Amino acid sequence: MPSKFTLNKRILSFKFAFKGIKHLLIRQHNAWIHLIFTVLVIIAGFIFGIKQIEWLLICFAIGFVFTAEAMNTATELMVDKISPEQDKQAGLIKDLAAGAVLISAITAAAIGLIIFIPKIF
Repeated sequence: MPSKFTLNKRILSFKFAFKGIKHLLIRQHNAWIHLIFTVLVIIAGFIFGIKQIEWLLICFAIGFVFTAEAMNTATELMVDKISPEQDKQAGLIKDLAAGAVLISAITAAAIGLIIFIPKIF
């Protein structure tokens, strides 16, 4: 049976969520790369004066990549906890999660290219 809704529990859930984001941004080297590109894209957006719809697409792409990276990190940590020894299926699970990050990054790059190439040339 679900626990009773309380404001304190909701506030605490945000605390845990921010703890997870902090872990992602401080300890995950790939997240640093995503963060660098995020900053560069935001700067480029201001320099080129992109439109509101373009900002929406950029924001979605950024969120998409960081969400995939967070899910990949969670998957890797969980698999390592459940199966600390070498295991072919555990490795495949981690590869699939990493592949999801790559797909999201390629999609974000495509969005960025579609938006910025016409403005550069």
